[in-house]
Amino acid sequence: MIKRRKTKKIKVGKIFIGGDAPVAVQSMANTKTEDVAGTIAQIKKLEKAGCEIIRVAVPDMAAAKVLGKIKKRINIPLVADIHFSHELALEAVKQGVDKLRINPGNIGSVEKVGLVVAACRKKKIPIRIGVNAGSLEKDILAKHKNKVTAEGMVESAMRHIKILEKLKFRDIVISLKASDIERTVESYKFLSRKVDYPLHLGITEAGTIFRGTIMSSIGIGHLLYEGIGDTIRVSLTADPVEEVKVSWEILRSLGLRKRGITVTSCPTCGRTKIDLISLAEKVEKMVEGVDKNIHVAVMGCVVNGPGEAREADLAVIGGEGVGLICKKGKILRKVEEKNLLKEFMKELKKF
Repeated sequence: MIKRRKTKKIKVGKIFIGGDAPVAVQSMANTKTEDVAGTIAQIKKLEKAGCEIIRVAVPDMAAAKVLGKIKKRINIPLVADIHFSHELALEAVKQGVDKLRINPGNIGSVEKVGLVVAACRKKKIPIRIGVNAGSLEKDILAKHKNKVTAEGMVESAMRHIKILEKLKFRDIVISLKASDIERTVESYKFLSRKVDYPLHLGITEAGTIFRGTIMSSIGIGHLLYEGIGDTIRVSLTADPVEEVKVSWEILRSLGLRKRGITVTSCPTCGRTKIDLISLAEKVEKMVEGVDKNIHVAVMGCVVNGPGEAREADLAVIGGEGVGLICKKGKILRKVEEKNLLKEFMKELKKF
């Protein structure tokens, strides 16, 4: 079992991150925030997919002033993503958001930071410090010969942390995101030895679904396997629902969360005498969104099929134009290939 690093427990709306809380799944809406109806509709889809915390962009006061309307009509914590403006941060707090994503060192004077911290403290709103490799401070870049390094990213994070700590504010979450795996992983490992604040994991600008899923799975998965990370966001150039799906698959693959049906299927080979690829894809589509914690196996032949069937709650094992339906390792019946999906669904409904 993965032994998770012990971190400070932070409350975000109705859920906790850090401490003994499960690793939480986050995403970010890609709608214009001032489009209240469109933003709410997208968040509802994300909720259904399993998103547990949602972030929205707040580039101006028009976006800030509708946050309250959005929050009233969604069921998960709302995070305001703000850069540089303490006024937008104060308005977001006034609107009742559950968390701010803002770097205190980028919003001006200590007085301005103090106003934001005081407002957050009063309403018990945590702050996420989000360091991004693409926007490090100029003096830190100069110190590291104009190269973005893991050490420089951690130095930036510590600078922002110290500003909040001097104001006696410690409801802090931190992220350190680069667009490559090496710097991201090294940054989080380095910082995890320095602080006990919960860490929000992600590979920024990871790419489209195919590349981004691979990048995120390796980077985020590596850190989670090491016990580092309290909440994750998979960043994809795609519908954010896809981000949530990948996030859950990463967590389920590592045994860190259980949600929905796990589908095991073999890669096919020359022994396969059934249209296994189509069958596996249809099974996966059928069980998508079914909130049952069970294991389903779709196997192509008798070599690995029986063994996997013993491990699965429900299994389909292919033959030549036929297949076996198995339940908890026992064969229920032989079925013609054309009826396999119908018989599979019949058994699935019994769970």
